Amino acid sequence: MDSNQFVAKIIKRLLKLKFIILLGAIAFACSGYYLAKKKPVVYIGTSSVYPLTTGQDKNSTTSKLTELIGGSSSSKSLSEEANVNIEEVARSRKTRELVVAEKLAEFDDKTLADVLIEDFNKTRGFFIEAIGKPKSKQEAVIIGGEILKNTYSAKFNKQNLLEITYSNKNEKLITPVSNLLVAKISQFYKELKTKKAKFDYEFMQKKADSLQRILDDINNRIISLNERSLFIRNSRLKYIIPMENLENEKLQILTQRNSAYANVEDAHWKLEKITPIIEILDKAEPPFQKIKASKPIYVGGGFMLGLVFFSIFFTIGLVYKYSKFTVNNILDNTIANENKIQTN
Repeated sequence: MDSNQFVAKIIKRLLKLKFIILLGAIAFACSGYYLAKKKPVVYIGTSSVYPLTTGQDKNSTTSKLTELIGGSSSSKSLSEEANVNIEEVARSRKTRELVVAEKLAEFDDKTLADVLIEDFNKTRGFFIEAIGKPKSKQEAVIIGGEILKNTYSAKFNKQNLLEITYSNKNEKLITPVSNLLVAKISQFYKELKTKKAKFDYEFMQKKADSLQRILDDINNRIISLNERSLFIRNSRLKYIIPMENLENEKLQILTQRNSAYANVEDAHWKLEKITPIIEILDKAEPPFQKIKASKPIYVGGGFMLGLVFFSIFFTIGLVYKYSKFTVNNILDNTIANENKIQTN
């Protein structure tokens, strides 16, 4: 049986069983419609948040103070170099666990972690294993945090607003969970900003004090050298050169000290004045965006899958016979060629 005969038999078999194949495809289409109808709706809520923080003024306190006390205006405080990224705060594990540890009045004061675990078990797919009852509160928080991780996102849009999007199959969870996310992200962000400002101040203070101790040591060395050369002629280079070196070193350290103290004042001012504010512009409230399974797509996909499945099912016997015939021919030809080679 050559390839042309094989194709002809396949077509003949399909035409003979076309009504059965069509009925099978319709059955698959009906199954697709049923799945689309049973597939739960996913609700999406979005909160718009605007973080208001102390901006970076070009005429900052650092540069003004530095110029007044004779330092360089190129100094820069750590608060300007490393800012807290609110997007990373929003996505962090600590934020998620703070959120799921909270109790929800709408769900009989259960923790959000317990509610998420129960909701997951109710809406999980057929092949997805259920989550067992957590052995401790901490374990429930960890599991709840992992469930929450894949259901929300936080990113800045083109208008520089932080958008927190939360999705769930349970419509009742959208508003309370979105509010908790905004509250905990705001709280954690403020704590980090304040902690950062405090660290900057303490670091700058230590640096300035260290430079002051070096400057005091240079002054003591200058005084000691002056006392030893009090009755020596001013033209002696062995005293003039060390004195000049000390004066130059003192000038360098003095410039650094002045710049450091200016940074201390700037960091102290920011520590006192920093008030991270997060203004909620839009809350996640009904009506929510809905994502539904498309019935036409499910029906069409089921119909096409049915056609392919039953076509293969009714022709697989012919395919097997043709494959076996082809393999046997290849083997026979190979053996014949080998015998011919040995005979020659």
